[in-house]
Amino acid sequence: MRPRRAAAALILIGAVASLASCDAVVTDGDAASADAAKAPAASEGESPFDLTTANAENRPHIDPVPEAVAALEASGFEPIQDDKLTVAVSAGSTPLGFLAEDDNRTILGIEPDIASLVADGLGLEFAPENVAWADWPLGVESGKYDAVVSNVTVTEERKDLFDFATHRNDVIAFQVQADSGIDSISEAKDVSGLQVVVGSGTNQEKILLDWFAENEANGIDPGEPVYYDDNAAAQLALASGRVDAIFGPNPTAAYAAAVSGESKVVGTINGGFPETAQIGVTTAKGNGLIDPVAIVLNSIIDDGTYDEALERWGLEDEGVEESLVNPPGLPRP
Repeated sequence: MRPRRAAAALILIGAVASLASCDAVVTDGDAASADAAKAPAASEGESPFDLTTANAENRPHIDPVPEAVAALEASGFEPIQDDKLTVAVSAGSTPLGFLAEDDNRTILGIEPDIASLVADGLGLEFAPENVAWADWPLGVESGKYDAVVSNVTVTEERKDLFDFATHRNDVIAFQVQADSGIDSISEAKDVSGLQVVVGSGTNQEKILLDWFAENEANGIDPGEPVYYDDNAAAQLALASGRVDAIFGPNPTAAYAAAVSGESKVVGTINGGFPETAQIGVTTAKGNGLIDPVAIVLNSIIDDGTYDEALERWGLEDEGVEESLVNPPGLPRP
């Protein structure tokens, strides 16, 4: 599956190597060399996006998709809240999901935009819930949330408990201080001796730990993983020199570099490295919701609303050409 190439008025942040990227599904090998996501140009300290509640008011909307509404009715699925789609979203990483700067309730970003469009297409009201990323699996499985839209990669292991409808290619990036002597990270030896921030339980953690193990087997300093609870703490650690790099979602890394001018992206890979991965809307296994969700996603891909949503956050190069239900996921550990 090749990433969708929209004509962009956006520029790449930093010199970013096209390798392979973040959390996602195994797909056609043609997508294995996904480019880094683009981010709008911005002067130092100036956000390239509207971070106020006005952004939520201006997010794209659609009318209910008749085929999706009919499929939802036929599925027997019953939303947790009547006439609402309750969606877990993690509000900790701009531009994926974050709280508006003028209140502490409105969740902005590409993930809530996609979730809102899905709710529209199903004829339901969007009801977002701010949830820590580590807490979504139990919440979705137990029925506390109808779905999660929070940068969740399709994996074979997760498919045991969850269904997926893919909506974005997964790109992850290495981010370092702007004045760092590190100019490129593309393979295991490049992280030798480095302290690298990574999210626990993520695909990027698996990649990084595999690289550390490879270095150790080759008799060189493997490097060390460092864990923080949120991106703000990780960015502070990088800025203060307590760590050498952050390894996480490319949209977050590119955004931080654009706004602060204090960091740079020195490499990107696919979250399924050495394979290709995708991110999906995630629901409880077999509850009937995922097929109607995929119908909505494919409808907005066809009518261009999907491109509009990606362009709002500079993520055109992470787009997919089709939403797939439960495609082959990343292999089991």
